[in-house]
Amino acid sequence: MARIDQTPFEIEITGLTHDGRGVARRDGKAIFIAGALPGERVMAKQTSRSRHFDEAATLEVLQASPDRVQPRCPHFGTCGGCALQHLDESQQILAKQRVLMENLERIGHVTPERVLPPLVDRQWGYRRKGRFSVRRVEKKEKTLVGFRENDPRFVADLSQCHTVIEQIGGRITGLAQLVDGLQARRDIPQIEFIAGDPQADGFSGIALTFRHLSPLSDADRDALTAFGQREGFAIFLQPGGVDTVHPLWPANPRLAFRLPEWDVEFLFRPLDFIQVNAGLNTRMIQSTLDLLDPQPGDRVLDLFCGLGNFTLPLARRVREVVGVEGEAGLVRRARENAEHNGIANAQFHAADLGKDLSDHTWMREGFDRLLLDPPRSGADFVLTQLPLKQFRRIVYVSCHPASLARDAGYLVNQHGWKLRAAGVMDMFPHTAHVESIAMFER
Repeated sequence: MARIDQTPFEIEITGLTHDGRGVARRDGKAIFIAGALPGERVMAKQTSRSRHFDEAATLEVLQASPDRVQPRCPHFGTCGGCALQHLDESQQILAKQRVLMENLERIGHVTPERVLPPLVDRQWGYRRKGRFSVRRVEKKEKTLVGFRENDPRFVADLSQCHTVIEQIGGRITGLAQLVDGLQARRDIPQIEFIAGDPQADGFSGIALTFRHLSPLSDADRDALTAFGQREGFAIFLQPGGVDTVHPLWPANPRLAFRLPEWDVEFLFRPLDFIQVNAGLNTRMIQSTLDLLDPQPGDRVLDLFCGLGNFTLPLARRVREVVGVEGEAGLVRRARENAEHNGIANAQFHAADLGKDLSDHTWMREGFDRLLLDPPRSGADFVLTQLPLKQFRRIVYVSCHPASLARDAGYLVNQHGWKLRAAGVMDMFPHTAHVESIAMFER
């Protein structure tokens, strides 16, 4: 391996990578510089090298961008939870929009007829679901609770997190002290948090799930229960896989959130997938329905439907909606939520959307509109199986612009669809994560 030159160097930053690093060229070679912004001149030090590009870290900003701001979090630059706190909030979403448009052009060879205004909501205290890593560090004689550092081998020593909802983000020190006082403190690798709406019985609607690698003593169980009672959190334990999750206190906590605009309430379990940003989720659903433009007589197919986040609001507006999801547990909960809300025109099916679907009866039923909300890998395989000519309109919600661009290219360049509109949504402010939405018509 070639030796890395540790000599500091000055350089001009010309762009921003998809993960929030500055882009420059040094001796004709691309170099990505952590902590630098476009338009800046910085002093940097090389940290790694590869055949096609090098990497570096900012030592000093010699000429700052007018878009640079002081990060709110003292852990920024070490904690891997955020990548863009040093960039003005109004510019963060524009940087994400550029990432989307560049991916559509470079990968999909498509250009939207209309660029949608970015969807934004609150910038801080928005994260209602996540996972903290936990590590006992004997050299420091303390337990760390937080997100992984930029070097994922380490857990960031957090005291608080400004992106997590205040009830949890402001109690990280208390969580660390709680675990540090347990006999099993070396056997708890993670704590998952999730928050619904406060409940009528005074319960905060917040649940913590403690993963533990060895059985907990009665004293540890009592300590966790006391913490939950004091803070108003439901406490769940996870001794093994997802199916082992069970409540410690209270015996049967009610986890739920409402979408009042569509008179829908979702009941969920502590490890279920729900959208991280509650305010942005409401805006995203409304935008999706506006773009899909469902009519009262329509049948709509909702693929990768999860708990029915889009399916049940859609059911309020159409003749029938069919939701399909790969995880059987989420399908059960989606059906239960349809019944809970008195919705009879939504049906749900469990199917692996990355495999052959020809023997599924719902594939042969007629539909008017298609909604897709796939994982990072996208929807390329399922799109090749669908009789696309039956749909009048397709709306694609994406958490990864490269897979959206690939699938948009397939629809436009191979099947004659038109990419009428596309835009970004700031589901994860201060991170480099790009959530986007696109609408296609024949």
